[in-house]
Amino acid sequence: MASFGLLDGRGEEGEPVTSKLSRRDVLKSLAMSAAATSVLRVIPAHAAEYAHHMIAAEKAAAPAKGYTPKFFRAHDYKTLQTLCQTIFPADADSGGAIEAGAPEFIDLLTSENQDYQRILGGGIMWLDNTCSDRYDKVYLDCSPEQQKETLDKIAYRKNAAGDAFLSQGVEFFSFLRNMTADGFFTSEIGIKYLGYIGSTYLTEFPGCPPVSET
Repeated sequence: MASFGLLDGRGEEGEPVTSKLSRRDVLKSLAMSAAATSVLRVIPAHAAEYAHHMIAAEKAAAPAKGYTPKFFRAHDYKTLQTLCQTIFPADADSGGAIEAGAPEFIDLLTSENQDYQRILGGGIMWLDNTCSDRYDKVYLDCSPEQQKETLDKIAYRKNAAGDAFLSQGVEFFSFLRNMTADGFFTSEIGIKYLGYIGSTYLTEFPGCPPVSET
């Protein structure tokens, strides 16, 4: 279980951050957090919730159209959705990453951060190229068994020891796991799943298991 410390969500003068920042400023503050770790390590929970609110407002404004990806192309966004669902599937107790809006959350933040774009955009390209070389088809067209085999190789750091090619895949999947956890646990579904009630801040967010070093 990963622990993500939160700031108290206030600026230097003690006022809520969102009271002074525009919609785009809040989005940028989320997207500029450290790309190698969970955004919730340095960003207050209410700021992430604000991103979810932005997504919900877009969906409500055009119910038939839904959310329009801001960074990922259609194929890459579908791949992102599939990966998020694999990382955090729905179960009997709660919806999963898709129901929580994790792909939208990730896309929105990625649209404002070049490091995210490099890791996630480049990672999906790496995934498709790897599957094409191995199975002669992109990740989405692979069988569940082939998809699992591919992800198993990048789920553990030991597999990338001395292998620069696999290292990119491990970096990508580790980062995506963290972002999927952030998107889930700051969503309405995730908050209910944790039994979180009220306007106080969580001091810890359980994330996906860390990528093993061995």
